Amino acid sequence: MSSRSANKTQTSCPQDGFIQTNITNLVKSFDDFHFDHSLLRGVYSYGWEKPTPIQQRAIKPMMDGRDTLAQAQSGTGKTGAFTLGSLAVVNVADPSPQVLILSPTRELARQTHEVTTSVGHFMEGLGVVMCVGGIPVRRNIDALAAASQIVVGTPGRLLHMIQCGALRVDNLQMIILDEADEMLDRGFRDNMYDTFQSIPQNTQVCLFSATYNDEILEITTRFLREPAKILVKKEEVTLDGIKQFYVQCEREECKFEVLCDLYEHISIQKLVIFCNSQRRTEWLLDNLERHDFTCSHMHGGMTTEERQLKYKLFKTGSTRVLITTDLLARGMDADVSVVVNYDLPHRDLPSYIHRIGRSGRFGKKGVAINLLTSSHQDLQTISEIQHRYHTLITELPSDIAELEN
Repeated sequence: MSSRSANKTQTSCPQDGFIQTNITNLVKSFDDFHFDHSLLRGVYSYGWEKPTPIQQRAIKPMMDGRDTLAQAQSGTGKTGAFTLGSLAVVNVADPSPQVLILSPTRELARQTHEVTTSVGHFMEGLGVVMCVGGIPVRRNIDALAAASQIVVGTPGRLLHMIQCGALRVDNLQMIILDEADEMLDRGFRDNMYDTFQSIPQNTQVCLFSATYNDEILEITTRFLREPAKILVKKEEVTLDGIKQFYVQCEREECKFEVLCDLYEHISIQKLVIFCNSQRRTEWLLDNLERHDFTCSHMHGGMTTEERQLKYKLFKTGSTRVLITTDLLARGMDADVSVVVNYDLPHRDLPSYIHRIGRSGRFGKKGVAINLLTSSHQDLQTISEIQHRYHTLITELPSDIAELEN
């Protein structure tokens, strides 16, 4: 990734769990951002009443044209922050692409597209285009030919659109990486390098995620210029409103029986069960259905249409239980009350934070239950999670009804 000028930072005092650097005062009312009337109308029509803490801190630096490195716990309004930052700076009189928003999955890109389109509904002349795998290339090209001030998509498809000339970036003002830690990890790094090489050098860069490790933070110093930094203190990365428990299952074979027992005794509005592989989700679905449980599942091996249908059934309440891989660990906006980690995320500890963050969103209370075996790997993982994120995972109480309180 190309280097840009070095950072010069001055650290301010932590407030409300945030460590802030090079940042202006908090903006505590949407009116005080001085948005265009059509955007402000969209904000209130969407049901937002006041900015969340991350929105109070991140939107203004984006509007001021500053590079931004933002972190906030899952479910605290990050999508709203960069959506409003984008909509506030676009010039609807100019139909060319001005903002790129990159997401690691189609589901996240689709969610961002929906929010941006809804909140920007009253901005006459605004074009918001989604470019992701699974949509015919020709349809993307045709959409980009019309007004497309904000383009949302996944890295591979967006880079393809740039390289084939369908996505013109001459007038690009801002590029946003959603779930930036994953976008800058090795799996996407080459793609990100090629994308940054293709855009103007003076493009504003904004990064958003719930988690950053030291390696990713070091990488950001190579291309962020005197950024506004909004980071969460390590001990506050996990959400206070989420109760975290483990159930000692001893052996792998005992997990399914424990899960069935939990399902029978907990009153669940919506439950997400996370597994580490596609094969495991298929196996668990088959076995739960044999025991007359109604549920659905999602993983990356499905077509876009299949994934959309399964997620819609879950989000609308047609099914209350969704079995999935880490595909939905980030950014899922369904109102979930309980998360079960059927498998612990051994190789990717940050995904634990993203998984449990599917419950307890926007200040609501949630419950995370981890099915734990006596294997060295499970015991080591649970210990590392508690140590790294300064959190406590306790044994599930015998009186499960207490979880309701």
